[in-house]
Amino acid sequence: MSRFLPVAEQLAVLERGAVDLHVKAELIERLEESRAQDRPLRVKAGFDPTRPDLHVGHAVLMQKLRQFQELGHTVILLVGEFTAMVGDPTGQNDARPRLSRDDVRAAAKTYTEQAFKILDRDRTEVRSNAEWLETMGAPALVELLAKTTVSRMLERNDFSKRFEEQKPIFQHEFLYPLLQGYDSVALECDIELGGTDQLFNLLMGRDLMPKYGKRAQMVLTMPLLEGTDAKIENGKVVGKKMSKSADNYIGLDEPAEVIFRKCMQIDDDVIFRYFELLSSLSNEAIAALKEDRKNGRNPMEIKAIFGRELCTRLHDADAAERAEASFKAVYSNNAIPDDVPTFSIAAVQGSVRLANALQAAGLVKSVSDGRRLLEQGGVELDQVRVIDPLHALAVGGPYLVRVGSKNRKFARISVTE
Repeated sequence: MSRFLPVAEQLAVLERGAVDLHVKAELIERLEESRAQDRPLRVKAGFDPTRPDLHVGHAVLMQKLRQFQELGHTVILLVGEFTAMVGDPTGQNDARPRLSRDDVRAAAKTYTEQAFKILDRDRTEVRSNAEWLETMGAPALVELLAKTTVSRMLERNDFSKRFEEQKPIFQHEFLYPLLQGYDSVALECDIELGGTDQLFNLLMGRDLMPKYGKRAQMVLTMPLLEGTDAKIENGKVVGKKMSKSADNYIGLDEPAEVIFRKCMQIDDDVIFRYFELLSSLSNEAIAALKEDRKNGRNPMEIKAIFGRELCTRLHDADAAERAEASFKAVYSNNAIPDDVPTFSIAAVQGSVRLANALQAAGLVKSVSDGRRLLEQGGVELDQVRVIDPLHALAVGGPYLVRVGSKNRKFARISVTE
């Protein structure tokens, strides 16, 4: 009896949330062979370590890798140590700045440790493409370049747009998709995963493998996760993709209390997008939660299920329990957190405008945002709402300031001479 589940059952898990699958018929054939030969598929996802801090948007691919692991297949976490120094041109209207070896290695160290919050460390093969790309001599590089054409590269939207706008395209940028594709040749992958923005690069690996006498890999893409501020419009999730710059992210290394709070702030219906892409719950369990929502179940209860699961995975069960209790104490009972940060701000002619104080304390991005929030009734001073955009704080304090209602932030602000 095979250790692998029937192909239909595997597909039900693997196709969940996926956008592109090249080619499903081949994947079915490969899974059937895997069961018959009792041989796991080799599944790769590559990550260029361009930043040390990850969020759950990055975890979407890792979660799919984890599903492959749980189905018994071999997962390869490929660290793009070499390609990160070249720079991925995907989505760039200009040449991406190149990183140093020290930058890449520092980011790679924290990147892989955070990845193991999702992946099973003992069942993950970690590789660096510097293993084969750094030793590739000029003859092998020329041979790689000869495997495709300039016209093929210009099929990429970002390259074609820059070409039409007469913006420079550097030759090393053309090399990037080929190097990524060669990773699949070196690792002899059965399937490669990536985001939808990586489809061109992933298909390059599929194209190259037969040219090197290898069986072509299949390609599966996952969507770019929308941020915690996304909404549902006309039945579709609408919003900016999750990113630190947009301040709509959940960091993998953030405290459990912060993670749980951010989960609870996700739109009542958008939460199912997060379940689909990040949860380990079965398809049937998620469908049951959707039915519960239709039948009037409190959406906060449903979001708490996701919040507990995510906190448990990124921390542990005790941390998840404490995070939920903390959230209920503060947000359900209108309590004040125990860890409110304190700021001291120098007065200007005896006072400080509240909007300026909000910006100085990091509660808003700019003074104009602070004035706008005041006018909208989103600011409380010592638990009393203030709506005057020109309200000033006299020397003294500390004043307890709260901004927002659903996404509450607190600070204690003292005004000094």
